[in-house]
Amino acid sequence: MKSANLQYANALADVVLAQGAAEPAAAQLREFSSAYSESPELQNFLGSPAVSAEDRRGVIEKIATRLGTSKIIRNFLFVIVDHRRAHNLPEIADAFQEVVRQRQGIAEAQVYSAVRLTEAQKAELTQSLTRLTGKTVDPNYFIDPELLGGALVRVGDTIYDGSLRNQLEQMRARLAAE
Repeated sequence: MKSANLQYANALADVVLAQGAAEPAAAQLREFSSAYSESPELQNFLGSPAVSAEDRRGVIEKIATRLGTSKIIRNFLFVIVDHRRAHNLPEIADAFQEVVRQRQGIAEAQVYSAVRLTEAQKAELTQSLTRLTGKTVDPNYFIDPELLGGALVRVGDTIYDGSLRNQLEQMRARLAAE
């Protein structure tokens, strides 16, 4: 993640967290970023040095009004465009989401299992991950047919491998060492 993108993300996080508006701000920034990513015309317009700052702000104002974007996000978008960083908007939105989650003590987890987990299994796994990480865990579940059983969990850069294949390999290594 580029440090400039992180600086913008941190600056926005400072403002919205102080006002208790992190969740709506994240949703609004994602929505605008999506509209930007899906429109080559908007990308060209906001990135063109031939377009005046006033015209760029006018377009942002119109889109933001249509999307119901708050004044904070609107002003943030003005800063991004005024500093010629519109092309970084998707990365800034991602960085902002990550910064807010970190500051709120939330860790996102990807959980891969061979079969669909029951609600009880999900609750138990979430509690275990919360104890292990010391953070509130927000899990996303995926089915991986290549797993024989158990689960493989990724939280940030850490992987917790409770898959049956891994357990069998560990058992094989212990037996070979004896």
